[in-house]
Amino acid sequence: MDPDRNQGNSFLDRLITLWDSLHTSASQRRPTQRNTQPAHNTLRTSRNVSYNANHDRALEEIKRYEDFTTIDWVQDSIQERSRLNALRRVALENKSSWSTWLWLSYEAGQTWIVVSIVGAVIGLNAALIDIITEWLSDIKLGYCKNSWWLNQKFCCWEIEREDGSCDEWHNWSQYFIINWLFYIMFATLFAAVCAYIIRAFAPYAAGSGISEIKCILAGFVMKGFLGAWTLLLKSIGLPLAIASGLSIGKEGPSVHTAVCIGNVISRMFGKFKRNKAKMREILSASCAAGVAVAFGSPIGGVLFSFEEMSSNFPMKTMWRSFFCALVATVVLQAMNPFRTGKLVMFHVTYDRDWHFFEIIFFILLGIFGGLYGAFVTKYNLKVQTFRKKYLRDYGVAEATVLALLTALIGYFNIFMKIDMTEILGILFRECEEGSNSYESLCQESQMSRMTWLLLLATVLRTGFTIVSYGARVPAGIFIPSMAVGATFGRFLGIIVKGLQHAYPSFPLFASCKPDVSCITPGMYAFLGAAAALGGIMHLTVCIVVIMFELTGALTYILPTMITLMATKAVGDLFTKGGIYPFRRSAMFTADQMIRLNGFPFLDKEEYSFGVPVATVMRKDLVVITASGQRLDEIDQMLSETNFQGFPVVQDRKTMILLGYIGRSELRYAIDKAKRIRGVSNSAHCFFNGDDNSSYSNVDNFGESSSNFIDFGPFIDQTPITVHPRLPLETVMDLFKKLGPRVILIEHSGKLVGLVTVKDVLKYIACKDAEGANRASATESTEDEYDILADTNSRRRGSTLFELGRRRGSDW
Repeated sequence: MDPDRNQGNSFLDRLITLWDSLHTSASQRRPTQRNTQPAHNTLRTSRNVSYNANHDRALEEIKRYEDFTTIDWVQDSIQERSRLNALRRVALENKSSWSTWLWLSYEAGQTWIVVSIVGAVIGLNAALIDIITEWLSDIKLGYCKNSWWLNQKFCCWEIEREDGSCDEWHNWSQYFIINWLFYIMFATLFAAVCAYIIRAFAPYAAGSGISEIKCILAGFVMKGFLGAWTLLLKSIGLPLAIASGLSIGKEGPSVHTAVCIGNVISRMFGKFKRNKAKMREILSASCAAGVAVAFGSPIGGVLFSFEEMSSNFPMKTMWRSFFCALVATVVLQAMNPFRTGKLVMFHVTYDRDWHFFEIIFFILLGIFGGLYGAFVTKYNLKVQTFRKKYLRDYGVAEATVLALLTALIGYFNIFMKIDMTEILGILFRECEEGSNSYESLCQESQMSRMTWLLLLATVLRTGFTIVSYGARVPAGIFIPSMAVGATFGRFLGIIVKGLQHAYPSFPLFASCKPDVSCITPGMYAFLGAAAALGGIMHLTVCIVVIMFELTGALTYILPTMITLMATKAVGDLFTKGGIYPFRRSAMFTADQMIRLNGFPFLDKEEYSFGVPVATVMRKDLVVITASGQRLDEIDQMLSETNFQGFPVVQDRKTMILLGYIGRSELRYAIDKAKRIRGVSNSAHCFFNGDDNSSYSNVDNFGESSSNFIDFGPFIDQTPITVHPRLPLETVMDLFKKLGPRVILIEHSGKLVGLVTVKDVLKYIACKDAEGANRASATESTEDEYDILADTNSRRRGSTLFELGRRRGSDW
């Protein structure tokens, strides 16, 4: 047989073997052959060391990150580089093989294949959610006589009257009170069913999900949060929650469902299932696609993922995010859920110009947006704290009562009665002569009535948003904020238009042409929505691009930028360096939720503490010595602590640092030695990682080797270490950019401490508390980082201490 042919056919087998061998610990070294040496009654046999592929896969299963711990991105990147090096070696050995070319082509294009599939499924899921949401929202008001499955817009297609109704659309009754009761009944029913489904089957489907996704992208493990079950039930519950009339939006949950789709699909491919760094690329792209289908803004979605969600966003991730958003948008456009050719219901086009004197009112809208963001964030945080303390076991009742109150009051206000996405489209629209307007919104005779209704809707919607966001249903805050800003903007636009009509000769209105509409209230609603969204998100460039893609008009780029800059300036007054210089009370709501839930997440904000890392590091350490410990002592240490790894030192007297060993590797080596060689509890343990040591791998002992275990191959001999005098800010940059789980503090070769992200966050919380209120705020602020997820992976609310005791600490 031709030897070259044999070599080509064996390519895939050898590639798979190399693949399996790479998925052990990134710090694991391949042991070298050692000579047999007698040591008392212990004999070592001389043999060539080889890894068993089945055992390597077993270690891979054990090494999967525990729930509520952080990923070590350094080890993941080392593992990925090793995998790529193995592929290159095999490719060089099989240059002429067609299977080599085929495999490498698949390897190179695998990411693009996954991104395409993810984008298509996200677009399809978004279209289905839009269709179901519109039907459920309209069923509260009535039904279509001939086609019950059609919503009011499709039922009255091209035959609607001024109020949007037609003969084909039948209200539940001709009496106002009965229609009101039906409206309340359906609203409370939708909320109750949604809350019950979420509580009983998928607790992780509640809320927005953006704060948790930010932490997951930064390396925090939350098993089940991005699972298929969460995806399914959130996709079912989201239309019910929106149709219930609660002051919540679908944009945040749309991002969550998109990331769930990215996680579920990418896990079908081994390249992403085994490597968290590669998985992060797909999740970042999914975030962009989720925003793209929610706002009809693919470029804005990429910028949102870059500006807000991802802590690591290289150029290749940007291209893949853009492609994923593009595919999702194309699929949504092809589905055309609204049958208008528009991606969202509030897409609008303006053909009027604006005047320079209006900059004054644009700034007023920006000021409103900044104040709105600070106000809602502050009081929603208080509501969330109250909810966690008193209402955590009453999620269904809470959602039902909130929906009941919203329906009872909102039905009497025409700007709160219908779905928020639909009202945004109405408020953004220009008033054109001869065209129908919603509830006489554009009629000058109704101007006084409309201003009061708009102002009342602004106040009521703000209050309902504060109490509704965070309820145990799928809930976002983007669209409610836009609705608040739109009603206030339309209110201000009508006021300015009325002033211009009443005083046309006033110098401020000198640039207005006679017999031509000078003020466009719809534009003010549009800018107000942008301001409120900017106030709650604390973003600028992303929102400008999103609003531009919504209008498609370059004319309004400058007004949008002016408004958002004013919003940001006002918002910054309530953040670090402003009115509250230490307590960042006006942070993006998702960031506040991260702080409240105690997730280990370092934001992008720059800090200046002026202290060395020794101020924060832990000094009382549990360490492992190179020799002198028995197996029962190691087992006792593992049972009494929940640390995810242990520093290895020469001895406790000198504390000379030798390396770091993970808990999973330690447990794997012990279990394997007990299972294969039957080592006793009195066996001696050696942790010398030197290649010249006299120990070998746990698989390579003779029959009389049950008296000791060598953990040397499992030790990471190159952990990240820093000097104790290194500034804390530099250590924070290391955590942000490299993403290690733990950083060891070393002085002259001796281990003096270690630091994790949680240590840094607790120090930041203490400094924030001291700056805000040295007397009483210290305890409450520290508690923000002590509230963490419940140990059943379903409820959140335990303290960091409880989490460390039950789940394990990061080091």
